[in-house]
Amino acid sequence: MSHISSKNGYKSLEERLNRFPQGAPPSKTLYKILAMLFTEKEAELVAQLPIKAFRVKTAANIWSVSESEALKVLDTLASRAILLDLEDDKGKQYILPPPMAGFIEFALMRTSNDIDQKLLAELYYQYLNVEEDFIKDLFYSAETKLGRVFVQEEVLSNDNEVTILDYERATHIIEEAEHIGVGMCYCRHKMKHVGKGCDAPMDICMTFNGTANSLIKYNYARRIDASECKELLHEAYEHNLVQCGENVRQGVSFICNCCGCCCEALLAARKFGNMHPVATTSFIPNINYDSCVGCGKCVKACPIGAISKTKENNKNTIKINEEVCLGCGVCARNCPKNSIILLKRKEKIITPANSVHRVVIMAIEKGQLQELIFDNKALSSHRAMAAILSAILKLPPAKRALANEQVKSIYLERLLNIK
Repeated sequence: MSHISSKNGYKSLEERLNRFPQGAPPSKTLYKILAMLFTEKEAELVAQLPIKAFRVKTAANIWSVSESEALKVLDTLASRAILLDLEDDKGKQYILPPPMAGFIEFALMRTSNDIDQKLLAELYYQYLNVEEDFIKDLFYSAETKLGRVFVQEEVLSNDNEVTILDYERATHIIEEAEHIGVGMCYCRHKMKHVGKGCDAPMDICMTFNGTANSLIKYNYARRIDASECKELLHEAYEHNLVQCGENVRQGVSFICNCCGCCCEALLAARKFGNMHPVATTSFIPNINYDSCVGCGKCVKACPIGAISKTKENNKNTIKINEEVCLGCGVCARNCPKNSIILLKRKEKIITPANSVHRVVIMAIEKGQLQELIFDNKALSSHRAMAAILSAILKLPPAKRALANEQVKSIYLERLLNIK
């Protein structure tokens, strides 16, 4: 890696990333990562791009270059999965994904010779697993989460099969996707390079729709059909992997199949306990102590250490910490006596309608809504919403908290559908 004589371009990019709810706290390690992924000129150019999706003409105007020059830069960045290029009825548009789930992961979603992947993995490990500011900001800086857990459908009872909603099913996401890609697990790939890998399947991370199509185009993912994707989902179940996907009801762009030893979200769940890093499922396991023999297989299988075995009256007793439990269902799958069943949680789990809905709510919770509204007029097509939400920022804390709950209502969902 070349020496960085000036951080101006990288500093501008870091500041641009941190105007978004999913940011990247500054550190020397972050600058080293950015310098591996971007030239300083690229960092300077990307720092000027809008938050929302944009077309070549927009970038050309911002950069004061010709459209052909802008197209060359944009396509170069898309070929390295720094940008995603998405197709709609008007042609191609581009978007800068957040660091996670985004360009940080994409850089290790394939094996390539254009970058020192071992060095990059070591920097990622330092930034994410040692320094921790990024992980704390990603998972714990807002009430609304980037990701959510999908329940293992194969362990659902007949009653639960009736009550589970379509968007809570990984199989439904797979069946409804226009494009499906499968790529290398960034987490396990990173851990392999630092000598902490495991034997869980590597090529099993799923992307969907426009994100998948862009990654497939540049060989960061392999195109598969719904049937093969469901086979991979079953393989993930068999390896006790937890399905963590985008926390939205519509347009889910990814589902990761996570192990407790490599995945940042599950490692955070282990470390920080009941401070859930991702939204839980609508289910919670319940133990039938009449049939439970206290074998402890569920204790070993739980990917986040939410289950323990203790001695009570000279008998092994299994306890589930419901405040920590994500409701994935791995424990029920591993119980040889079928003594663990999933019940509906008492509290309702709120899932944002789509990615715009989620990002706006997260911005409100982090006090960053003005960045979304005023950054290159990112929400200019939703002027009514912008006027309402900008007024919310001026409320005192108590009233803002009340307004926050109202913003999560169907009213916001309807506003987001304004064209």
